[in-house]
Amino acid sequence: MKRYLILIVLILSTIFYLVNNKEKIKIDFQEKVKEPNVKFGFDLDSFSIKKGTIKEGQVLGEILYLHHVDHNQINRIVKKSKDIFDFRRAVPGKKYTVLCSKDTNETAQVFIYEKSLAEYVVFDIRNDIKVYIGEKPIEIKNRLSSGIIESSLWNALVYNNLSPALVVELEAIYAWTLDFFKIQKGDYFTVLFEEKYVEGEFIGIGEVKASSFTHSGKNFYAFYFEENELYGDFFDHEGNNLRKTFLRAPIKYSRISSRFSKKRKHPVTGQWKGHFGTDYAAPAGTPIMATANGTISKASYSRNNGNYVKIKHNTKYSTQYLHMSKIASGIKKGKFVKQGDIIGYVGSTGLATGPHVCYRFWKNGRQVDPYKEKLPAGEPIKKENKDNYMLLKDSLLQLLQLETLYDL
Repeated sequence: MKRYLILIVLILSTIFYLVNNKEKIKIDFQEKVKEPNVKFGFDLDSFSIKKGTIKEGQVLGEILYLHHVDHNQINRIVKKSKDIFDFRRAVPGKKYTVLCSKDTNETAQVFIYEKSLAEYVVFDIRNDIKVYIGEKPIEIKNRLSSGIIESSLWNALVYNNLSPALVVELEAIYAWTLDFFKIQKGDYFTVLFEEKYVEGEFIGIGEVKASSFTHSGKNFYAFYFEENELYGDFFDHEGNNLRKTFLRAPIKYSRISSRFSKKRKHPVTGQWKGHFGTDYAAPAGTPIMATANGTISKASYSRNNGNYVKIKHNTKYSTQYLHMSKIASGIKKGKFVKQGDIIGYVGSTGLATGPHVCYRFWKNGRQVDPYKEKLPAGEPIKKENKDNYMLLKDSLLQLLQLETLYDL
């Protein structure tokens, strides 16, 4: 009996001690299991850390020299990094971190240049020089939101604290379904999309999963579905493809500087003649895409066209892309390309006054205005995928409708 009483007293004493010293025990435990301070793939506790921001006119070599790296070593780093990153060019305002030895000299051992919020370049110079691109973990969050048009889609997105980049995405999704120049006050939209974060900071939007756009009382739905591992597409509530066989334009983020016309005064020659193409103005070097699947029939240079590519899509349709600064590597006669493949870059070769691509469209051997043609639609959902698509579509549709009802 005496032994049991002693045991009970010990247990009660232990409980009393734990209750009264729980904060101290918690701190001691946290110190024992403290996780290493890892960032950029390095245990920062092993180094002396120096941080800074690139100044106007400053080069990376200057920063390393200030941290006891001599000129010979800097030259070796420049040579080692030339195919990965131009060591001599650094953008003012970008952050950097120098991991130094913990001795009295604090010599640089690793230099990290942050190209963006998500991407950084590591110069590991401890032994052999190693240079590589690293990426911080990106957190993906799904967001469902809606809004009503008061003046423009852009203003509606900004008013609802949404990224203006969604304008580009929605315009691409509905490129062949809606004319965004004709949307009006009272139209409304709902969209389910991804937002990307790095270390809690928003860096941009990801994929759009589903959306609905109500214009003049009519609902236009779009649901993203992957029929294979390579790519997906947007389909309506019945499984019809929202994309046409042809992209609406051969370049992104452009403006039409000259439309198809049977009579136009040429900006170089001054002659009045037909302009049987659509000109898209864009900065030199902007990638030019094939607007549909097809086979390259010409990839050459001529005095008027400059560098150009022509694609035969089938027996009925062909397209041509003029005034390129250069034709993309590997693009030559006989090569098959897919819609969206890069075939060249915007320039002003041939008879051109400024950087643009002249996009020409052939139907049955005759040049026509693609904006006035009723072009074939993309392939609908395949029969074997229809059931899976409908299940996904129904669940996404419920989300869109609930958000719309709640918001309105």
